[in-house]
Parts: sequence; C-alpha cells; structure tokens
Amino acid sequence: MTGGTLAPAPRRGTTATAEAPGAPIAPSFGAFVAAAAADGRLVVQPRMGFSDPAAMRTGLERTRAAAATTVGTLTIDSYTRVGDASAARASLAEGIQLNGYPIATHSAALTRELLSGLSGPSFPVQVRHGSSRPEAIIRALAAAGLDATEGGPVSYCLPYGRTPLAESVENWARGCELLASLVPEPRTPHVETFGGCMLGQLCPPGLLVALSLLEGLFFVRHGIRSVSLSYAQQTDPVQDEEAVRALRRLAAEFLPPEVDRHVVLYTYMGVFPRTAHGATRLLEASARIAVRAGAHRLIVKTAAEAHRIPTVDENVRALETAASTAVLTERPPGGAGPDRPEGPHGSDSEVYAEARALVEAVLDLDGDPGRALRTAFARGHLDVPFCLHPDNAGRSRSFVDDRGRLRWSDAGRMPVAPSLVAGARSALTSDGLLSALHGVAGRFDDGLDGPDTP
Repeated sequence: MTGGTLAPAPRRGTTATAEAPGAPIAPSFGAFVAAAAADGRLVVQPRMGFSDPAAMRTGLERTRAAAATTVGTLTIDSYTRVGDASAARASLAEGIQLNGYPIATHSAALTRELLSGLSGPSFPVQVRHGSSRPEAIIRALAAAGLDATEGGPVSYCLPYGRTPLAESVENWARGCELLASLVPEPRTPHVETFGGCMLGQLCPPGLLVALSLLEGLFFVRHGIRSVSLSYAQQTDPVQDEEAVRALRRLAAEFLPPEVDRHVVLYTYMGVFPRTAHGATRLLEASARIAVRAGAHRLIVKTAAEAHRIPTVDENVRALETAASTAVLTERPPGGAGPDRPEGPHGSDSEVYAEARALVEAVLDLDGDPGRALRTAFARGHLDVPFCLHPDNAGRSRSFVDDRGRLRWSDAGRMPVAPSLVAGARSALTSDGLLSALHGVAGRFDDGLDGPDTP
C-alpha cells in the first residue's frame, strides 16, 4: 500500500447505463441485477484484483465507466484465501505485489476509502475469493460496507486443496450465517454459488447444474435470501443453453419463492484460444448463450487469458464486447422463463432430467443440505470427474461426443440413467484427454466453431 489519499471517483459517462436517467435504485447486489434484467440488459462483470488500493480503485472506476451495465469485483489474493494473514502482511510490508486484494489485511477504513463514491446502489461490488475458510473475508467485506460474495462448501473445497469436505461445510455454514447477521437492512446479503464451475471444464452439465442448485439451497438454509446460481460455458452451445434453462427451472421448483435469485454464466473457464480473434469469438458466443437461455449476469474473460493476467484495458474491452453482443442477440420468442420446456417438442432435456435426479437423490439423504452433501460425496452419489480431492470418489469419467456434447463414459455410483452413460468404449485415453482439454480453444482459433444457434 502506498501512502496518501485515494483520488475521488470521476462521474460516469453517458454510456454507463446503470447511471442512466430513470434507472432504478437497487439496495443490494441481487436487486441491481434484477432491475437490469427487467430492463432487458445483461450485467457483465470482470475478474479483477490488485493488492495496491490505488490500482484496485482504478480498476473499479474503469469497470464502472465502461459502455456496459457492470458490477465491480474485488478478487482476493491467494494468501488471504488460505488464511495466511502473516504472509499477506509481510508481502505488503516488503512492497511485494500480490495476485489480488488482501481485504482481511488492509484496514476496513482503507477499503471503505477505496470504495467511496464508487460502490453503491448503481454499482454494487462483489468480493470473489476461492476460500474454504471464508469467515475472515466475510467479516472484512461487511466491515467495508459490502454485502456480496461467492463460493460454496463444495465448490470452494474440492477443486482448490485438501480441506476436508466436512470442515468446509461447517466453515461455510458459519460464514453464511455471519454474512446474514452483519449486513444491515435494507441491504440484502448475496452469495453466488461456484458450483456450476467445478474444475472449469469436462464436467457434464447435469452435475454442474445439480451442484449449483444444491449449494444455493445450502445458502438459503443458513440465512441467505439472495443467491445467484452459476454455470460455466462448456463445449456445446445447445447443451449449454439447455443447462442454463434447466438451472433456472430447478431454481423455481426447489428454492423458496421469496428468495431472490438469478443465473450467472461464466465465459469458458478451460484452455482459452491463443489468438485474439478466437478468444473474442468465444466471449461473444458466451454472451449469446446468456441472452438466449435467460442468464442475467456474465463473468467475462479477455483475449489475453491464454498468455498472462489481463490488464484493466483488456478487461474493459471484454466487458464492452460482451455487452454489445448481448444487445445484438435476439431473445427467444416468448422469453426464456424458468417454466419454458427444456427439450424439443416440449420434453425435458437430458440436462434437466439428469440434474433433477441428482438433486432429488441428494436431498433424500438428509433434510439438511450440508449433511446431505457430505453423505452424497461419501457414498459416491455425487462424484466430480478428474477431481483428486480425498473426499471425492473419483470413479466418474466424462468425454466429448461426436456432436461436441459432454457426456458420461462412467457415472460411478451416481444416479444417472443408464441411457446417458456411454460406457467403456468412450473412455478417454491420455491423448484423448489432452485433445478434449484443448478442443474448444483449437476450434475457435481455427474458425471452426460454426453456428451457435440451437
């Protein structure tokens, strides 16, 4: 941290639609997204975090001023994520730049100063972190006047380390209850599940949708009344649209009606195209999926993702590219409401049927979502492919079929219909796994992505 006072925020330009005349004033993160959706605008959001408060403020200012409907991000550094406050303090004292904003090390007064004149009803800011021990982060964000974060007991445990799942469940239960108690009315605390993004790629959408909904139910059980349900773009746009619609439909069926909710789509999180044109096309494809399937928020990636950490300018270009693509994308006739049939001719899609079977099987194990999640993983009723965490059964495997859709070659002990499991003939070899991991990047780099309409 450098000394001195942070500069005041500039006024937003006329292109910053969240400040347009007559824009609804929203008291919280979820309400802001709902107001934008009601006005037909997709909310776009960067991944962004700097350890220096002045640099972090500049990033937020530029995000706020982008020609798009945006929300801000404070992405937390790795030391803070794992609870190593002493290492974070030592790095700051030595002038070492961290890979995110150390919100639990910087004082609450400093973070409030950073956010002053920026964060508010027309520009909410979310704290993103990756921690299976979120309590210190939640205390710090609430002390700084923020009310939105993301993660989950499974999604911020299995992919990121060896914290026992039972411990993560307890940590996240306390964290949710803490956030609910620390955020004063009329603001509404908001938590986004990372469950739809497990491992970034090669996880069939039915499991992603189920995990996302189950973590959302967990948040509600522990006092959160505004949630977002995530899904990460995968290998096939038609299957992705089915997944987003399935997630919206299941949320309507399982979450209490009074709970505020929306779906957030992540631009592809796997190996990214190396060319600027390939990366841009992939980002544009994710924006079209979000609009057509009814997601209300999009987490973007930039053209620099395959090479290095993107600059603020590159993040802003990605935000504006996604927003302009969304404006030009035709919405489906009759809207994309949660009760819209998922499959052809009004039938349930494979994604919906698989996700619902998984959700029901887990909830049948225990009335408490946290205990149900622990039991489901212990019995292999939930099993993330290619995940090496000790509490994951590790029996499931996936592959990309000839149409580009993600499918199961082995579902382990999960309650997946036999008709949806291809069997050993489709199991990935090491060469096949590498090909699958690089398939999306290669297709977009080579201009072979083709039409992405259903």
